[in-house]
Amino acid sequence: MQDLQPLYDRIVELQIEHRDLDLSLLALQSSVPPDELTIRRLKKRKLAIKDAIMQLQRRLVPDTPA
Repeated sequence: MQDLQPLYDRIVELQIEHRDLDLSLLALQSSVPPDELTIRRLKKRKLAIKDAIMQLQRRLVPDTPA
């Protein structure tokens, strides 16, 4: 069986980055005037991170025969 620890570690790293982006977005959205371009870029990055997390989590679940 392959070592799954690197996958778990990467998921944790991505979850931390996702949370950090949340905090950055909150700060940017409350600034006057909000930097819309940066906000859009951060939201896009946050979505990409979420997709990467989901993909890694799917790799951890063993395939079940139909």
